Amino acid sequence: MRATFIYGAGDVRVTDAPDPRIVEPSDALVQITHACVCGSDLHPYHSAPHNPAGKSIGHELIGVVTEVGAAVTTLAVGDFVIAPFAISCGVCEFCRVGLQTSCVRGGFWNDDDLGTSGGQAQAARVPLADGTLVKVPGVDPATADSGLLASLLTLSDVYGTGWHAAHRAGVTAGDTVAVIGDGAVGLLAVLSAKQLGAERIILMGRHRARTDLGREFGATDVVADRGDEGINAVLELTKGGATKVLEAVGHLPAFQQAIGIVRPGGVISRVGVPQYQDGPIGWSFFGKNTTLTGGPAPVRAYIEQLLPAVLDGTVHPGRVFDRTVGIEDTPQAYAAMDAREALKVMIKL
Repeated sequence: MRATFIYGAGDVRVTDAPDPRIVEPSDALVQITHACVCGSDLHPYHSAPHNPAGKSIGHELIGVVTEVGAAVTTLAVGDFVIAPFAISCGVCEFCRVGLQTSCVRGGFWNDDDLGTSGGQAQAARVPLADGTLVKVPGVDPATADSGLLASLLTLSDVYGTGWHAAHRAGVTAGDTVAVIGDGAVGLLAVLSAKQLGAERIILMGRHRARTDLGREFGATDVVADRGDEGINAVLELTKGGATKVLEAVGHLPAFQQAIGIVRPGGVISRVGVPQYQDGPIGWSFFGKNTTLTGGPAPVRAYIEQLLPAVLDGTVHPGRVFDRTVGIEDTPQAYAAMDAREALKVMIKL
């Protein structure tokens, strides 16, 4: 099969790789119909050390089950499925409470311990298939609307991650919410906050095409400034800060900005993968009685909740995709997203 590997910073290639096979009786094999490049994939694209052997990459995918292990009970060949970015058993103490990213038997794509490869490929082996995969009845990827398939693909990560940010922050009717970051996760955090009833949603972003989409998703205000200027603009708009701040970037300045704009007694919910080890926890944070929450989103816990509105067309999270490529053009997808020429690129296989 053809699959995407990263060999170092800026060095993404598509090459031949062994076809996946059933290893454990709880496995399933999936022919991937659509995958994509995630904003978090750009972190290794910027910083991965040189690796002559390469490492597979990608963690967002939908596709069709082509084979199941003897122990799989909820899936059959031909099922169309969504594969979350975390592998999970579905029955351990953490899975039972909706924290599948902490599954005691699970892990992630590109995990040597689990033997998983990357999702930017033609096929994938899915361990713990009963707990991991979500069957979508009534959808044939060969004939389904491309917009619907794009929206279903967001449920593998970015829509669920945006929802996680808003959910963990406790967004509810009447809230004033600030979202930091106009990438796909930030925009879908806007959509999620709107769905949860936020009255005012301030999107902090500086890319006009993206913030315009954010307004369509529910943002009431856009602040393009960063640093102190951005903080002051939000403080002025809100008369003292946002009660809920959703940080969808992962860099230290974004976290510092979140601390600057959160209202005393408010909540900061982080879902941007942090690219730093230390952050401010002194008086600027402590003095506001701020609650800090968030983390890697257990999107498996949210898929069934979010799926009906996608299927009936109530919401269209797939609008975050503004470019589609074939598998051979995946390196160009990385370059386009890195250059901010594309918001999020879908890979059609």
